[in-house]
Amino acid sequence: MNIIISGYYGKMGTVLRELISEDEGLTLVGGFDIERGTENGIPVVANPSELKVKADVVIDFSHYTYVPAVLKYSADSGTPVVICTTALGENEKSLMREASAKVAVFNSSNMSLGINLLSKMAGLAMPSLEESFNVEIVEKHHDKKKDSPSGTALLLADAVNDACKIKKDYLFGRHGKADEPKITDLGIHAVRGGTMPGEHTIIFAGPDEVIELKHTVYSRKVFGAGAISAAKYLAGKPAGMYSMADIM
Repeated sequence: MNIIISGYYGKMGTVLRELISEDEGLTLVGGFDIERGTENGIPVVANPSELKVKADVVIDFSHYTYVPAVLKYSADSGTPVVICTTALGENEKSLMREASAKVAVFNSSNMSLGINLLSKMAGLAMPSLEESFNVEIVEKHHDKKKDSPSGTALLLADAVNDACKIKKDYLFGRHGKADEPKITDLGIHAVRGGTMPGEHTIIFAGPDEVIELKHTVYSRKVFGAGAISAAKYLAGKPAGMYSMADIM
């Protein structure tokens, strides 16, 4: 399977290049990046429309501002695309839906199998806990993390909320709030510093007992492996939107 990496010279692009080189069934044929060049005969272009090689799938770990150009390339060339970039706004999400009418588009706020299982577990727990347990989400990341809260924290919050009969109100931090926490509140808190690995904890706090579901990432390879699994799943699929739920 031939792959194009969007965000070729980025941290996740580097991880993907290593993982692809270790898989005999995969071949890296091109890249997109704001820094153009040629590496080991592989063309890397700043404008996706300039790339003339044919691929079976594009894996995108770039920046939300770059995603529209990647989606246009995917739709115009008929190349399935795995969008792993986070912090997407309504514009990017709308463009994904438009592209999915022409080509297979895979998107997830987090490419880790563990996080997606955690999300599912949270949804399964809520029917038993909704009436008497407060729910809080705490996420920790290194000091280079730009978006806050993380897309993963929002993914987990949505999983909790989707399983609730009475929808919760998201509260981002509690500074200056004198109100007593309500059972319909869902607090989301971000911690940043040093080289902390990505960690997400869902806290279910009830009368006289607390349940915590936690996931910790120790290597970016987790996300790279998830993206490659998504690429293998997506290749040859008809046009439409796909997610980790399809793989699971």
